[in-house]
Amino acid sequence: MNNIFSIHTVRFFLLILAQVILFNHINFLGYVNPYLYILFIAFFPVKNNRIIIILLSFLLGLTIDLFSDTGGIHAAASVFIAYIRPVILKSSFGTIYEHQTIKFSSAEFGAKLTYFTLLTVLHHIILFSLEIFSISKIILILQKTLFSSIFTILLSITITIIFSRKTK
Repeated sequence: MNNIFSIHTVRFFLLILAQVILFNHINFLGYVNPYLYILFIAFFPVKNNRIIIILLSFLLGLTIDLFSDTGGIHAAASVFIAYIRPVILKSSFGTIYEHQTIKFSSAEFGAKLTYFTLLTVLHHIILFSLEIFSISKIILILQKTLFSSIFTILLSITITIIFSRKTK
C-alpha cells in the first residue's frame, strides 16, 4: 500500500512539473497545447475512494492554475473528469470495470484509446469553454478542443507505451 501511495505521489508531482515546465510552453498555431497532467486522473486506481480522486484532481488542477495564472479553469475541468470517470470507465471497459479488475497495462488497446479519448475531449471542452467563455466563439472552442485533444491523446498513448511495464 505504501509503495502504491509513493508511486502516485511521484506521478502527481512529475506530471505537474512536466506540465508547468515543458507542456505549457507548447502552443503550436494557437490551437495545440497538450495537457498531460490528466494522466494522473486517468491512471488513479479504480478501487480507491471516489472522494479522494475528486479532491486530488482539484489539487492537481489548482496547482496547474496557480503556475499558469488561469483562475481555476484547470481545477474545474479536472474535477469534472474525476467526477464523471466511473461512467467513462464503464463505457470503455464494460464488465472489467464492474468487477473492479481493470489493469491498464493489460487492457486492450481499443479500450484504452476510448478511455483516453473520452477523458481528454471532455476535459478540453470544459477547459476551453471556461477559458474563452463566449458562445459566439464556439468554433474556436471546438477547434482548440479538437487539435489539443488529438495532440494530448497521441502524447498520452506514447508515454503510456514507453513507461508501461511489460507483463508476461
